[in-house]
This record gives sequence, C-alpha cells and structure tokens, in this order.
Amino acid sequence: MIRIAVPGFGALAIEHVVLDYNGTLAVDGTLLPGVAERIGRLARDVAVHVVTADTFGSARAELAALPCEVVVLAPAGQAEAKRAFVERLGAARCACVGNGRNDRAMLAAAALGIAVLQAEGASGETLASADVVAPDIRAALDLLLVPQRLVATLRD
Repeated sequence: MIRIAVPGFGALAIEHVVLDYNGTLAVDGTLLPGVAERIGRLARDVAVHVVTADTFGSARAELAALPCEVVVLAPAGQAEAKRAFVERLGAARCACVGNGRNDRAMLAAAALGIAVLQAEGASGETLASADVVAPDIRAALDLLLVPQRLVATLRD
C-alpha cells in the first residue's frame, strides 16, 4: 500500500494502480523504455492492473512477464467500463493513469488521477479530469514510487 498525507488534498491509501496501455504505457503497441522496471517495483506495494482496448493487439504479449493483471475491454463503452472497473476495486483505494478520452471517467473516479502527455497527446477532457498531469509515463509512475513528490504538486 502507498500511504501519503497531502495537506489540503487529503490522505491517500492506494492499494490498486490502474493503467491504460496504448498512449500511456506504450506507443504504437510497444511498451515504452523504463516502464517494465517501474511496474515491477510498484507491484511490490500495490496491485497493478492494465485496462485497455488493446488497439494494436499486443498488450498481453508485451506485459506477459510483468506482475500485473491485463484486462482487455470491448471496443464500445470503454470510458464507462474503465470507470466501473475502478469502482469494483474501490475507487477510494485507486490511483489511475491514462491519456485518452476513454480514461477520463476512471481518472475522475479514482482517489488519484494522473494524466500523461506523450507521443499520442492527451484528451483535454482527460487532462481536466486528472489531479496531476505528468510529462510522460516514467514521471507518472515515479510519482507513485516516490510519493513525497505528490505532496509538492497537490498540497494546498
């Protein structure tokens, strides 16, 4: 579990990290450098879930060696499916990371929503739904690995 108290934001007790795949962990279906190592470290403290439409059909193979659950969603209704997944886990115990429009609802529902801005860009609606915007996935995962960074960003 990741525990951090953020003045003016509240206390976070994160048990689950829910990650989008394409545009967040991967570009064009290929896992980005530095992501595997960070997921491995993160999984020592929390359950890691990857929820994806798997646009390129490569998520399961790319993530096969990593300690995470991979959930492939149907093409329709992805925003609602991702939000529902987070709510089933217990949204108050989740941190979510994404970039696409279909990530906006899960970021808004979670105790901590992190949007990333990478090669695919990021949906404006998703940016508005996030608590934090990170320049890339490595920086986003590092916020969870070194949670004192969140205090600097989120404190009142």
